[in-house]
Amino acid sequence: MSVDFQLIRRVQDGDDVAFNELVQQYRKRILGTIARIIGRPEDVEDVGQEVFVRLYFSIDQLRTPEVFEPWLYRLTVNAAYDYLRKQRRRSEARLADLSDQQILLADAAAGSREAAEKHRRTQVRDTVQALLAEISEEDRVLLTLKEIEQLSLKQLENIYRVNENALKVRLFRARQRVLKAYGKMQAATARATEPSRDVTGANDVPRRGTAR
Repeated sequence: MSVDFQLIRRVQDGDDVAFNELVQQYRKRILGTIARIIGRPEDVEDVGQEVFVRLYFSIDQLRTPEVFEPWLYRLTVNAAYDYLRKQRRRSEARLADLSDQQILLADAAAGSREAAEKHRRTQVRDTVQALLAEISEEDRVLLTLKEIEQLSLKQLENIYRVNENALKVRLFRARQRVLKAYGKMQAATARATEPSRDVTGANDVPRRGTAR
């Protein structure tokens, strides 16, 4: 999406109509980013509302419209972090909730092939969300912005305010931690599906020479 610099300048001048236009342009992307960071669909709208309130009261602090998008992403990440901190303090963030967040919203499958594809996508999303839940909030946000939102390293530099080499190191380490979490998940799945040994009756085998 190309940034409408003129629209941003109108918003900075106090044009409420322009602000509503700006919200409509970015609403879907911002809510999508929030959803992937916080993992609780029922609270996405509330966090999104907080982002746009912060945007309204702070956009006049934006130095230049050219850096609007990374600045908006930083507002979004900060609001999501604030939400997660509040959830931790209230002990409301429970891993058990994750299963309710893995529902893939789609039209009813028309035929077995479409149904199978839908099931596959659901499994992929379940796996991705489960893996993201196993790593730190910092890693989850960074990987969400890079791998899912597909931000460039230059955009991430503006968000994190670090150089490209430092970002590459962070990304490498975050990906390694995801791979480690995936390995543990695979091992746990293998153990869960491994047939259990039936040791009952092992002592009932008659010994040689033993009278019955």
